[in-house]
Amino acid sequence: MENLQTGLLLMVVGMTTVFIILLLVIYLSKGLIAFVNKYAPEEIVQKKSVQTFAQAVEAVPAATTAAIVSAVSIVTGGKGKVTKIEKL
Repeated sequence: MENLQTGLLLMVVGMTTVFIILLLVIYLSKGLIAFVNKYAPEEIVQKKSVQTFAQAVEAVPAATTAAIVSAVSIVTGGKGKVTKIEKL
């Protein structure tokens, strides 16, 4: 009977300790997140300007544009449409 009581006592003490440590981790993490958000806010990234199809075509040579448009037309049976050409 004494071994059972000792085992139960150790179990309760261990579970209580783990519970308290987990609560500390949770609240310290929330505090750290609040601190970082207050004193080191996320940088605002500006969006790149969107090129229109005409501007993109000007960046690519006319012969290449014609080849791409005709290839898309042939492959899709005239149903496809080139809306953007981008150099990689």
